[in-house]
Amino acid sequence: MGSSKSYSCFGYPLSIFFIVINEFCERFSYYGMKALLILYFTRFFRWDDDLSTAIYHTFVALCYLTPILGALIADSWLGKFSTIVSLSIVYTIGQVIIAVSSIHDLSDYDRNGTPDNLPLHVALSMIGLGLIAFGTGGIKPCVSAFGGDQFEEGQEKQRNRFFSIFYLAINAGSLISTIVTPILRVQECGIHSKQACYPLAFGVPAALMAIALLVFIAGSSMYKKFQPQGNIMGDVAKCIGFAIKNRFRHRSKDFPKREHWLDWAREKYEERLISQIKMVTKVMFLYIPLPMFWALFDQQGSRWTLQATTMNGKMGLLDIQPDQMQTVNAILIVVMVPIVDAVVYPLIEKCGFNFTPLKKMTVGMFLASMSFVVAAVLQVEIDKTLPVFPEGNQVQIKVLNIGNNNMTIQFPEATVNVGQMSENDFRTFDLDKLTSISISSPGSPVTPVIPDFEKGKRHTLLVWEPNHYRVIKDGLNQKPEKGENGVRFVNAFGGSFNATVDGTLYENITNNNASKYMFFSYGTKNIMLSSAEIPGHCNKSFTSLDFGFGSAYTYVITRRDGCPILNSFEDIAPNTVNMALQIPQYFLLTCGEVVFSVTGLEFSYSQAPSNMKSVLQAGWLLTVAVGNIIVLIVAGAGQIKEQWAEYILFASLLLAVCILFAIMARFYTYINPAEIEAQFDEEDKKKKPENLYPEIDPASPTAQTKM
Repeated sequence: MGSSKSYSCFGYPLSIFFIVINEFCERFSYYGMKALLILYFTRFFRWDDDLSTAIYHTFVALCYLTPILGALIADSWLGKFSTIVSLSIVYTIGQVIIAVSSIHDLSDYDRNGTPDNLPLHVALSMIGLGLIAFGTGGIKPCVSAFGGDQFEEGQEKQRNRFFSIFYLAINAGSLISTIVTPILRVQECGIHSKQACYPLAFGVPAALMAIALLVFIAGSSMYKKFQPQGNIMGDVAKCIGFAIKNRFRHRSKDFPKREHWLDWAREKYEERLISQIKMVTKVMFLYIPLPMFWALFDQQGSRWTLQATTMNGKMGLLDIQPDQMQTVNAILIVVMVPIVDAVVYPLIEKCGFNFTPLKKMTVGMFLASMSFVVAAVLQVEIDKTLPVFPEGNQVQIKVLNIGNNNMTIQFPEATVNVGQMSENDFRTFDLDKLTSISISSPGSPVTPVIPDFEKGKRHTLLVWEPNHYRVIKDGLNQKPEKGENGVRFVNAFGGSFNATVDGTLYENITNNNASKYMFFSYGTKNIMLSSAEIPGHCNKSFTSLDFGFGSAYTYVITRRDGCPILNSFEDIAPNTVNMALQIPQYFLLTCGEVVFSVTGLEFSYSQAPSNMKSVLQAGWLLTVAVGNIIVLIVAGAGQIKEQWAEYILFASLLLAVCILFAIMARFYTYINPAEIEAQFDEEDKKKKPENLYPEIDPASPTAQTKM
C-alpha cells in the first residue's frame, strides 16, 4: 500500500470528498452529453430514428461492457488510482472531440448553416464516443471501489454511508446536467451562421470532465493506494479452468468427492486464491437474475418517455415536456437516499427486523415490478382517451365543407349532413364496401365521388360545391410524437397563400387545397399569412389556439369583407391524462432503485476479497449491460401489440426473477473477506488452516454489511 497522510473530517477520511466531487463532475459530464445524443444524431446528422436509436444503444451497452477492461487494467497493471487518472484523460479527450465534431462551421464551406462534409463530423463523433465509452466504462468499477478502500477496518458504518453519498453524487450530477445541457442546446451560436449550439452543450460536459480529473488528482497525497496484485483475472480464469478439467479427469467413483468443485484446483493452486475465488463466484452466482431489474429500470428513457408523449404535461404553472419526466427519478433519488438512510433503515432496525442487503435487493426488485403494473394500469386509462385509427383494410373519412351550401354525403352505410364551413367526425369504413359515395345539395344534381382512398389511412373529403370536391390523404396515422401538435392549412380564400407559424413556412397553398401537417410544441403560436390576393388594409397576423400536447388542427383560410380570417377544426384531440399520474410509477421504481442499486454496490464491495473488488464491481455493471440487451431483444421482437400487455409481461418476468433471487439469497452465507484473509496471514506458516469460512450473522458488528 502506498503511504499517505490520514486526514479525517466528521469521522470520514478527507480523501473521499475528492472522490465524491470527482464522481459528481464525471456523471454531469456523461449524462449531460448522453441527453443530447439522440437529437444530435437525428437533427445534426439527419439520421433516421432507427439508426440513431441503434447507435445510441450500442454506445450505452459499450459503456457498461468496458468496465471489465477497466477492472483488468486496475487489478493487473496500473492500480486503481493510476487507472482512474489515465482513463479520465482518455475520457476528457473523447468529450472534447465530440464537442469539436458538432461545430457546423468546421466544414460549412458555403456558409449556409449546414456542414458540407458530414462524414468528417460523423467520424469525429464516433471516435469521441469510442473514447468516452472506454473512459467512462473503464473508471466505473474503479472509482467506487477506490472510495471503499479509503476506510479503515471498523469504519463499516461510514463506508456504508459513503456508498449512499456516492450514489447521491451520481444522481445530483445526472439531474443537473439533464436540465442544463438541453437549455444550452437551444441557444444559437456559430461564426458564419447561427445554429443550435451543440458545441456549447457538448463543451460544458467536456469542461466538467476536465474539472473531475483535476479534482481527483488534487487529492492524490491523501489517498490510500493499493498496489495492483498481478493479473488476477488471468489467475482466476486459469484456476477455474484447472478445477473443471481436474474434476472431469477424476469423475469415476474411485476418487472421493470434495466439498466444493473449486477444491479440485488444490493440486496446482494455493488455498488462499481458491478461497478468494469461492467468495467471488458465490457473489457472481447471485448476479445471474439481476439484469432483469435493469431491463425494467432503463425503460424510463424509452417506453415511459413514449408513454408521456400521449399525456398532458400541464402541471399548474409548469409545462413539462415528455423527455423531462425522467428528471423525476433523479429528483426523487436526491430526496429518497438520505430519508431511507437516516430514517427508514434505523426504524426497521428498531423494530428488530434483520434487513440484510440481499433482502433489501429483493424488496427493490419487487417494487420495480410493481412500478410496471402501475404503468400498465395508467396505459389502459390512456388508451381509453386515444383516438381510434384505421387498421388493415379500413379507411377513415372526415367531410370538411368549406363552401357556402349545406351538403349531404351518401356513403354505402351512412348519410352525413354537413353545414357550411363545418365538418363531421372521422368515420371508419371497410375499403371493399366503399363502392359508391355521392355529394348532393338542395337544388343541385347528385355528384358521384371517385374513390381514391388508401387502406389503413385517414382522409379528408374537402367539398366546396355539390360538384366540386377533393380527397386529401391526411398523413397522420397516430398521435403526433413527442407531445407535439400538428397544424395544416386549407385555402378557401382563393389564389395561392404562404403561411408562417413561428418561423415555419407553409409554401404555396393553392385554392381549395390543403397543406401537409407541420409540428409544433405546446402553447400559442403566431400565424402570418401572405398572398397577392390579400388587400393592403387587411390584418395578416393571427394567434393560434393554445395548443396542448399531442393534438392536430386544420386552419381554413376563408374570406370576410374581403379580408382573410381563420377557422379552426380539431382533427385529433389533445391528450387529457395528466403526466403527473406517472409520478406513482416513478416513485415505486425509485424506491426500488434506492434499496436495490445502492445496496448492490455496497454488497459487492463488502463481499469481495481485497484484490478482486474492481472485478466484482465490473461484474455488477455488466448486469446493467445485459439488462439493456434484454430490452432490445423484447422490443425488437415487437410481437406485443398492446403497450399495457408489454408492461405486464416485464412486471411478471421481474416478479418471477425476484422470487428466484429470494430463494438464492436464502442460501447465501455472508462472509467477512478481511477476517478470512487475516486467518491466512496468521496461518501462512502452517500447511492446513483449520477454519477457512467463519460463518457470520450479517447483522453482527463484524459483518455490518447492511446499508
